[in-house]
Amino acid sequence: MVVDVMNMEGQKVSTVDLPSEIFEAPILMDLMHQAFVRQMANARLGTHATKTRHDVAGGGKRPWKQKGTGRARQGSIRSAQWVGGGKIHTPHPRDYTQAMPKKMRRSALRSALSVKASEQRIVLVDEMKLAEPKTRLMASSLDKLTGSSSTLVVIPGKDGYTDVIRSTNNLPYAKVILAQYLNIRDLMKFDHLVMPVAVLDSITGILG
Repeated sequence: MVVDVMNMEGQKVSTVDLPSEIFEAPILMDLMHQAFVRQMANARLGTHATKTRHDVAGGGKRPWKQKGTGRARQGSIRSAQWVGGGKIHTPHPRDYTQAMPKKMRRSALRSALSVKASEQRIVLVDEMKLAEPKTRLMASSLDKLTGSSSTLVVIPGKDGYTDVIRSTNNLPYAKVILAQYLNIRDLMKFDHLVMPVAVLDSITGILG
């Protein structure tokens, strides 16, 4: 697939052929969904905790005798029906982690990248450099490249891209991510991908 290469002013400077094994892979919606659910599940801390009647302090003695009071029998003031008592069927700490083989995760990423490519939502830049680390400069460039839609900026590494990272941090509709941390959630969340041509080697090394 041939894609135009732009400069930071939104002008076409050349073209490049995207690796077909990554950007023209079969689109497997079920696999993408599984990878997304796994990532969201693995992000859960699972630290929610409530107390059962055995965890609440007090209540070691019957509130009244079993018979003869005319009231319902009670074994403890820490039962669930009492104010201040324990809870029933409520959350407790657990591990939400879901396993997924690496080959399947990478296949899901190739599918997501292929979706972006087929929708012409991948923008390649020859050199991603700014005159100075200013948010307005980055906002102006993204506006020319994508029309200010939500944008995921993928870079090969931090070296040489410090100004881009700093200039994008304050943009609510944009995010910078290293190629090695490319993930299904960000690919599905943002409308456009903006990448320097140099990042293709990194992506090919990971997903090729």
